[in-house]
Formats: sequence, C-alpha cells, structure tokens
Amino acid sequence: MRPRTERARARQGGFTLIEALASLAICSVIILATVTLIHQVARNFDRGTRGVDAADGLMLAVTRLAADFGSARFVVWETEAGPAVAFRAEPAGGAAPARITFVGARDTGDGSPVDEVISLTVERADNVTRLVRRRAAWTGSGMPAGRLSPQDPVVLLEGNLDIAFAFGRLANGGALAWSTTWTDATTLPRFVRLLLRERATGTDPLGEADFIVRADAPLACGRPEAGPDCLSRALPAVKRRAAPERTPG
Repeated sequence: MRPRTERARARQGGFTLIEALASLAICSVIILATVTLIHQVARNFDRGTRGVDAADGLMLAVTRLAADFGSARFVVWETEAGPAVAFRAEPAGGAAPARITFVGARDTGDGSPVDEVISLTVERADNVTRLVRRRAAWTGSGMPAGRLSPQDPVVLLEGNLDIAFAFGRLANGGALAWSTTWTDATTLPRFVRLLLRERATGTDPLGEADFIVRADAPLACGRPEAGPDCLSRALPAVKRRAAPERTPG
C-alpha cells in the first residue's frame, strides 16, 4: 500500500505531459492575440498620424497658394502674340505639364515686398501627381515671357490625385464664368479655383477652394479721374531692352 500512495502523491505534486502541452498552447494563443492587438493599434496610430500629416500638408499648400494668387501683379510682359497681362495658364500638352505662370510679390521680411515670377506645374510620374512651385526674379516688362526658367522647386501637393485649376471672371450681369485656361489676356482672372480628386475613392479631400486675385485692375484704374473704360484700354507697349553694342573685332 505504501508504494502506491507515494506514486499518487508524486502525481499530485507536478504536471503531466498533456497538462504541460495544454498550458503551452494556451500561452501561445494569449501571446499571439497580444501581438495582433499591438500590431493593430500601431497600424491605426500610424494611419492616423499619416492622416494628420496629410491634412497639415494640404493646409500649408492652400495657405501658400492663397498668398501667391493674392499677390498677383497687374503688369505686362511681351509674348509671341504681343503685349499681355503677366498671367498665363496653359493645359498639359505632349510632354509639357499643365502650368500657371504669373508675377507675384514675395515678402523679404523687412516690409518691402519684391516682385518675382511664380510658376506652378502639375507633374505626373506613374501614379503620383505633384503640384510643384518654382520662382524666378522679375526684372520688368522687358523680360521675355517665353524665356523664363524658374528655379527652386518646392512640392506643395503630392499623392494619387488629379490636380487641376479653373479661372473665374465676371461676365455680363455679374455672373462668374469659369475656364480651364488663361492665355494672352488683357485682364487678370478674378478667382482661381483649386480642384482635387483622389483617384482611389473619387472624393475631393479639399472641396472647392477659391483664391481671390486682388490686383484685378491696372494701376490706371486707381487714379481719381479714372472711369470704367480703364479696364478696356489697350495694354501699353512693352519696352524692349536695347541689345548691347558689339565692338568690331
């Protein structure tokens, strides 16, 4: 009787192999569930962080565009078709991207703005579309519009997006008429609208964003004796720079 009692006590004091395997299986399930939960929390947190970053980037781009279009200047430059207001919006064609070019003002920090040429291009590569801002020094109306080469590229928007602009002007009766181009015009557009669409969902992450072009009339319209005809007067001729004289060799 004694040996049997000792074996029974030995069984009560430890685990059998089956019990040990069962406990390991339960621990594995708990560890797997914990890892999955941590992974989901981290993924959702990362997704939320990316969403906040995208929203911040969109707001920064809108702020930059509002400042640029709001500072547009009513100045004249020389084009192939003759004098025109220095504001040109061209659609994409061939390898050339859609482009908006105009003269705006840049704050130098000391309260004295400096005019510069601003270029906005919609560039596509694979499934990524970028709205890129460039700039160049504005040297005056004698600067040929067709020879501009803006530098210092800054990506304002980037993603799987369709990016486009529309330009509004006041039509007869005070209604707004919109167009997708603005070339060789004698006036500036009254509004510029940014249009965004996510290709994956077809939604607009921004809604209608309209930017006001404040300098929509030439300086002559600000004179006390100016009348409504100041808006329809012919543009002044652009003064061409004299070519440097060549000394005979």
